[in-house]
Amino acid sequence: MYAIVEVAGKQYRIENDSTFSVDRLNGVSDEIEIDKVLLYSDGEDVRIGEPYLADVKVKAKVLADFRGTKVTGIKFKKRKGYTRTMGHRRDLTSLKVSAVVAG
Repeated sequence: MYAIVEVAGKQYRIENDSTFSVDRLNGVSDEIEIDKVLLYSDGEDVRIGEPYLADVKVKAKVLADFRGTKVTGIKFKKRKGYTRTMGHRRDLTSLKVSAVVAG
């Protein structure tokens, strides 16, 4: 059984007891409910929302807030002696799916 959900404008494929990382969710409690389910499959039946399924919800537990790996970029101009290195780390939230509830 799996579902495709939308969290913070991005889509994720999830299963029961799976862990996934999303962009930082501000002001959330320990338990959240995701109601933007785009697709639900239980192995033999596949349901697709237009755009969302009204009777399917995903319950997830917030594990931690953390910073992602560093991504570096560089600017370079040949023969000018100019280089510039920039770095960026994303703020992420780790979620663990506790149940996919299909009504």
